[in-house]
Amino acid sequence: MIDNDSQNGGLPVPIPTNFPDALPLIVLRDQVVFPLALIPIIAETESEFRLINEVHSGERMLVLSAAHDQEAKNPKLADVYDVGCIARILQVQPLPDGSLNVMLQTLKRCRLTGFIRRKPYPVARITPMEDVIKNKDKLEALAATVKTQMAELIALSPNIPDGVRVIIDSVDNPSYLADMVAGNLSISNEEKQKILAMPEPMKRIARLTYVLQRELEIMELSGKLHENVKSAFDQGQREFFLREQMKAIKEELGEGEAGGGEAATYRKQVEALDISDEVRKELLREVDRLGRLHESSSDYHVILTYLDTVLELPWNKTTKDRLNLKRAQAILDEDHFGLDKVKKRILEYLAVRKLKPDAQGPILCFIGPPGVGKTSLGKSIARALGREFGRMALGGVRDEAEIRGHRRTYVGAMPGRIIQMARKVQSQNPVIMLDELDKLGSDHRGDPSSALLEVLDPAQNNTFTDSYLNLPFDLSKFMFIATANVGDTIPWALQDRMEIIEIPGYTQEEKFEIAKRYLVARQLDAHGITAKQLKFTAAALRSIIANYTREAGVRNLEREIGHVCRSCARKFANRRKNPIRIDAADLRDHLGPEKVHYDVVERTRLPGVVVGLAWTAVGGDILFIEATRMPGKGELVLTGQLGDVMKESAQTALSYLHANAERFGIDPKNFTDSKIHIHVPAGATPKDGPSAGNAMITAIASLMLGKCVKRALAMTGEITLRGMVLPVGGIKEKVLAASRAKVKEIILPEQCRAMLEEDVPENIRKKLKIHFVSEMHEVLEIALGVKG
Repeated sequence: MIDNDSQNGGLPVPIPTNFPDALPLIVLRDQVVFPLALIPIIAETESEFRLINEVHSGERMLVLSAAHDQEAKNPKLADVYDVGCIARILQVQPLPDGSLNVMLQTLKRCRLTGFIRRKPYPVARITPMEDVIKNKDKLEALAATVKTQMAELIALSPNIPDGVRVIIDSVDNPSYLADMVAGNLSISNEEKQKILAMPEPMKRIARLTYVLQRELEIMELSGKLHENVKSAFDQGQREFFLREQMKAIKEELGEGEAGGGEAATYRKQVEALDISDEVRKELLREVDRLGRLHESSSDYHVILTYLDTVLELPWNKTTKDRLNLKRAQAILDEDHFGLDKVKKRILEYLAVRKLKPDAQGPILCFIGPPGVGKTSLGKSIARALGREFGRMALGGVRDEAEIRGHRRTYVGAMPGRIIQMARKVQSQNPVIMLDELDKLGSDHRGDPSSALLEVLDPAQNNTFTDSYLNLPFDLSKFMFIATANVGDTIPWALQDRMEIIEIPGYTQEEKFEIAKRYLVARQLDAHGITAKQLKFTAAALRSIIANYTREAGVRNLEREIGHVCRSCARKFANRRKNPIRIDAADLRDHLGPEKVHYDVVERTRLPGVVVGLAWTAVGGDILFIEATRMPGKGELVLTGQLGDVMKESAQTALSYLHANAERFGIDPKNFTDSKIHIHVPAGATPKDGPSAGNAMITAIASLMLGKCVKRALAMTGEITLRGMVLPVGGIKEKVLAASRAKVKEIILPEQCRAMLEEDVPENIRKKLKIHFVSEMHEVLEIALGVKG
């Protein structure tokens, strides 16, 4: 029931007379609210989302109360004040970051007497607090005093609009006046809570007069301090002008040097720079500003820092490229084994530079799994070219200003990372590695990947303008090399500006050569052991690769070699003299039992189990697809954390086999009278993509026919409802994964033949029997011996 306007006691909104005995509670952080106010809050937690949604769809009433510890991000219920306000939800608006903007109208103060429940959100028992009015004449007199004090405070404070005084003068209700003034004063939350907790308007307004008097005294003292500071500043200005006059008099008398001091020094440095007239003009303007400022001025030191930064940049300072192709080839081969595509591209660039010296540097992007040498390859490229090298780690960068710099209007402003890197390497043609490009973030501060569009565009980066410098800086001679684990998260506009070079995983032989040539020597040196003291046999290295690591790169391989070195270092530290020779049989003593087990043959001994091939961000891998059935009505159950695309592939596989059941000798009743369950183990790992389609059909067909799939056989390929096998990506990674898992035969789509011959080494192809297929009946014939 709502009071009508005549019964509203001069209050701005009607107030309900009846309230529930218990209401949901929102704990306020860093604010105290008073009755009859519009309060915006932001709901950010799951419990707050649920509370707002349920209350908004119901009576729209809740309780607001502040926490004792205003700094706590997640205050406990025990820390909540026992006096708060009943409020009504007026509007709920979702925000772009997922939170909710809630507009509330506070209605009446209340006392919290206990909690009915605490989860999923707190619900508190409440008792509305009625105003206890005593001595109405004195109360009105105190209200008039508050209005007078507020008029004086408004006159002294430039931050309070004059219109506030008109609003205050129009309030006739002393209780509402006290709440409105207390809620809008810049006083501590503890003080506000004391006033809120007072049930008698007389006590509230009396306390408010004391608080206002204290605020008036503070404002008067602040005004006096301002006048004193202004007087001191005027005196500083007077001294500055007098010094300038003295300087001019000395110059006229020949006792001083024109243009002396800091400004003269910077002017000489600017004039000596090899820069464009536009840049020189802007820098000289800053030097002139510096000469007109006093050392005590804040702008003086800002300009000094700016000029120091600009003068330290490598304007037209470059290193000479070494264009000897044979030497570059030798350096690249010395530092990295394999990676022929990358080496070929670098040598092509050197050849072009030799024929056309002013050719722009390429912008390359190496995409591949961790541990394949993407970052270290950048250092080798710089060494082969004879250039300076710089690395920028972009993982987790979210602020556009990190790339483009901060404007000088901000305190502590600095250039962006690009200009800082140029300042560090002292060269205008370095090799810059943009590491982990795929892990750039974005938020309300901007999108760093958008800022990189200008940096990585050869048509624009010759006049790159950092927000701090506000001067064009030429990046066209920079050689940018980006690295990423996956290309999907790199914006397409950024990908379009780069030349993508994929670096897939290493073969077993490549890993063996890398370990033999680089990793063992590096780990021996890292652990203070000589090659004479410790030796790894070829069998030991191959065993570590096959039985202790399962990766596309060599990072874990180096870690395991380091583990063996540490184990041996302990023996040498205990005064062992004889050298140690590590063979495959010795690895168990140093590394423990084998960590990688390939059970392809064992797990495919039952019908309904097929080995599929998958591409992941860390290289290729095998996955098992298992199917079983039970009495039912044609249902399909999918488990193993499958994505939408993979679920659709399973449905397509079932539909194709059901439609062609008689063709393959399957009883159609097996589909209508059964519930089919397809599971892809490693259920904690999300899986998606269409490339397991032919494996799913084979698993269901194997189950229905009661035939086991051919042993040591793996497959990949997308399917259609008509039984066609379509091409998929990541062929090299998948074939290498099959080779590591000791698979003997692979089924691939016919359209992947060229990709296989181009990317997969011949020695790997010779180890495997590869079947190329275009139709699903070919797959079933190879895998199950079924002709259809």
